[in-house]
Amino acid sequence: MSHLNYNHLYYFWMTQKKGSVTQAAEALFLTPQTVTGQIKLLEQRLGGKLLKRKGRSLEATELGQLVFRYADKMFSLSYEMLDIVNYRKESQILFDVGIADALSKRLASRVLLSVIPNDGSIHLRCFESTHELLLEQLSEHKLDMILSDCPVDSGQHAGLLSKRLGGCGVSFFCKVPLPEKPFPACLEERKLLIPGRRTAMGRQLTQWFEQQGISPSILGEFDDAALMKAFGFFNQGIFMAPTIYREEILEGEGVMLLGETQDLMEEYYVIFAERMIQHPAVKRVCESDFSFLFAGEEDFTTIQPATLSF
Repeated sequence: MSHLNYNHLYYFWMTQKKGSVTQAAEALFLTPQTVTGQIKLLEQRLGGKLLKRKGRSLEATELGQLVFRYADKMFSLSYEMLDIVNYRKESQILFDVGIADALSKRLASRVLLSVIPNDGSIHLRCFESTHELLLEQLSEHKLDMILSDCPVDSGQHAGLLSKRLGGCGVSFFCKVPLPEKPFPACLEERKLLIPGRRTAMGRQLTQWFEQQGISPSILGEFDDAALMKAFGFFNQGIFMAPTIYREEILEGEGVMLLGETQDLMEEYYVIFAERMIQHPAVKRVCESDFSFLFAGEEDFTTIQPATLSF
């Protein structure tokens, strides 16, 4: 066997990465029949079956598992090469960052602005989605870094690392008139606007309500923190936000503070592929101390961009 068709190998690798022929075909903009046909040609070339049917799905044979391990190393290295070439091929270094929609965008922007120099050497591109979808894009080398509200499970995402940047407590607000009961019992007197239950804060809230012995009525759940706050400004529901923004939120007409707690923490993590630690902006984020941001000690309008050496 003097020659191997790497397109065929790539289609097999994508099928394993995506979990099915159909999903691989969608990612490759091909028909499932085309992908299946290409994998069969690869099987003929290798002299053995790569996939076997299990129920309604396909799984890799012993040969398929062996071929996938090598293919995974090969294509991961090729993507790593493209990452390095792409972000250095122009005068500006591209910095593609995914931001989990559950996070406060204002604080995320301050984290990023603190590592972007003024000389135009870095071109920042931000993308917002769920934690799960951003992890998928990072694994596929479509992002350089993620800011999220929870760390990565390295057991499920090999090659990805995370570092906690900081965290802060949360406060609860509503428009006047105020509920009569003290905090947190007052949370049962109005309908609540809360983060979605699939977010890290949403999961914390469920446990916290049980610990406080309260059963609030939920008006709506929001994966997007900014959208939740916007709803709170325009109705009589109770909404929550990081405590470091308390003074800013209280400037809103008729908005009052109900209470705050450190038992609920909005946390920030940076997630990146191990290979991307050589990206200057990713390296700067990982090495910086952002405790002043989470302590509310910094005027957010005066943070100066970093000076980076490349």
